Amino acid sequence: MAAATDLPLIRNYNADSVFAYRRGIAISATHFLADVNELVRRLPGASHIVNLCSDRYHFAVGFAAALLRRQINLLPPNQTPAVLEQLVRAYPGAYCLLDSETESASLRTVKFPELSSTPSADFDVPLLPATQVAAILLTSGSTGQPVPHEKSWGGMVRSVLAELERLDLAQKSAAGILGTVPPQHMYGLESTVLLPMQGGLALHAARPFYPADVRAYLEGMSRPRALVTTPVHLRALLAENVALPRLDFLICATAPLSPQLAAAAEAGFAAPLYEVYGCTEAGELAMRRTVETAEWQTLPGIAFRQDEKGTWARGGNVDAEVLLNDVIELHDASRFLLHGRNADLVNIAGKRTSIANLNYHLNSIEGVRDGVFVMPEEQGETVTRLMAFVVAPGVTRKALMQALRSRIDAAFLPRPLHLVASLPRNTTGKLPREALDTLLAELSGEDE
Repeated sequence: MAAATDLPLIRNYNADSVFAYRRGIAISATHFLADVNELVRRLPGASHIVNLCSDRYHFAVGFAAALLRRQINLLPPNQTPAVLEQLVRAYPGAYCLLDSETESASLRTVKFPELSSTPSADFDVPLLPATQVAAILLTSGSTGQPVPHEKSWGGMVRSVLAELERLDLAQKSAAGILGTVPPQHMYGLESTVLLPMQGGLALHAARPFYPADVRAYLEGMSRPRALVTTPVHLRALLAENVALPRLDFLICATAPLSPQLAAAAEAGFAAPLYEVYGCTEAGELAMRRTVETAEWQTLPGIAFRQDEKGTWARGGNVDAEVLLNDVIELHDASRFLLHGRNADLVNIAGKRTSIANLNYHLNSIEGVRDGVFVMPEEQGETVTRLMAFVVAPGVTRKALMQALRSRIDAAFLPRPLHLVASLPRNTTGKLPREALDTLLAELSGEDE
């Protein structure tokens, strides 16, 4: 008999419901469970698995099989040798599940097998303890060394059920979900894998990068359909100035979204856009319809409080109260404004602002495709000045500086401002500090 705290692996599906689309073929929920059960029998014995499958369906099958084997999914922010070696040291005996020809030099590698499972006549959905540790996710490293955070199955399920409630997806059952973010990232895991699994939606196996590929995959999906993406990907899609496929909704996260970009996306896709606020430490915490309000509303069950240390999140999917790393203006326990990360605060000549605010103004300049402010590490007695890197084909440095002077205080003007062809963003659109430091070193000899 199932315990009261057991939760289903998937819900809101019938046996013949479409669970996923892969290479133009619809995969039923029954077929998914059969694939999971076959992989359970073929996985090696271990306590931890590093699921690096790039095919989202393969990832979902591997993630579910690991849960049934009581193996903890280790989900790193990237696949660099340094991060994988960190996992080897922290979790001896862990192995890596891959669906590509590339093998990890650090971890024992298991190739995702060709599955020939036969769906069972019985639609028997497995139940899992809510307290089971389902995954350990590592932070992106955008502010330093990646840090691991445990996630229970119950906490992850509560998170996506709250997201489903806020998005009112009961009227959009079987909607197809295409994601441009990797499933190993907290946002990608919740909104492109677990959201379908718990909402009866259909995940798309692909993770397109180029705008033309995103459009093609969306056009190949029937309605209702949705896109889970980032501001960087949205900006690239809109920059091409071509007709976009109509959607039923969009979800965006990983960096603050300007109202102008949100409005352009809603007009282009003829669909509402919802922005998600969360973090690896706590998962999804709040949402907003960006074109309607700057204010965030916490997800059902989640409440914020503040003390001298900062802002804390508790309740809902948050297993233990979490101190957030952001500057938050709290209106009440469930409504707030976001002013950027604590690590992003800048104090120059007695004046204060945040990197997020500066980036917002920089990316609002006409002609700027991408841009970021950077505060270099202090070196001795040298006065540290803000720098900026901008992707703005056809726009001069002088024009950019003039536009910035009309938007921000002169104390925060970047010196120097570098014009670059692209920024070293990772697969979720973030800029790890290590990548920015490398870029700084490469351009250190450039004149202001």
